[in-house]
Amino acid sequence: MDGAARRLAGAPPRDPHQRRVAELIAAASIEVSPRDALADERLRDLVAPGTTVFVNHPGSVTHHDIVAACVRLRRFGFEPVPHVSARRLTCFTQADDFLRRAVGEASVTGALLIGGDAAAPAGPFSDSFSLLASGVIERNGLRWAGFAGYPEGHPAIASRTLEAALHSKLALARRIGLEAAVITQFGFEPAPIARWIATLRGEGFAVPVRIGIAGPASIATLAKYAVRCGIGSSLRALARGHAAFARILTEASPDALIDALVAGEDPCAPIDGLHVFTFGGIRRTAEWATAHR
Repeated sequence: MDGAARRLAGAPPRDPHQRRVAELIAAASIEVSPRDALADERLRDLVAPGTTVFVNHPGSVTHHDIVAACVRLRRFGFEPVPHVSARRLTCFTQADDFLRRAVGEASVTGALLIGGDAAAPAGPFSDSFSLLASGVIERNGLRWAGFAGYPEGHPAIASRTLEAALHSKLALARRIGLEAAVITQFGFEPAPIARWIATLRGEGFAVPVRIGIAGPASIATLAKYAVRCGIGSSLRALARGHAAFARILTEASPDALIDALVAGEDPCAPIDGLHVFTFGGIRRTAEWATAHR
């Protein structure tokens, strides 16, 4: 049976590199909006049951919307993880209600704690560290907390400040008995990601790191999010590879980045996992992932 026939028959690829790529994509987590039309039973037609699905926290939704989405996702066989945007929480009582309901109604075991991009805090939490330090996470029975990582920095926060903040959060999580994980901002070049993870490991933090990947989308869409998120070197790499006309019409996929990450993978320190930002939509991301499986 030749390679094409094997793929049509659903047989795994023989090449170890291809197998590793397929393995990482199959196990990747994805991100959805709580009001996404596909964040319900229909997601089962696109995404494998058991997939970890992060539910983001834009300014247009309430924590009630996020809990409701987590309940739907759990009901239909997914592992929901709510984003908790510290600066959007108006008080400790709201934070407590958010997490208590997420655990009690959706059997959530962990949450991604982020500062959020609100210009000013709506309540007592100025950042995700203050939320973690409040005790509301472990008080409500969550077993783990996720934190954002920025291999290429942040447009509004100095790199040293970002690094110190992440170290403080990881150290505090360890002290209070919470498991921790890091989910990185997306990028398009492997070198900054690999260097950032190596630095984190060298500083003694052995927590799982899910590498953020931009799912398949138009170049224009990716460029818009890259500018918004301050992904400088990756944006330059994206621009180098496409003419102006192609930036508008061509669809980009994360294949080249994943190939490069796997090619440079250290067998003694393998990639923990991938996290796919679905900028081009859940359906397009699911079709891309299915093609690799």
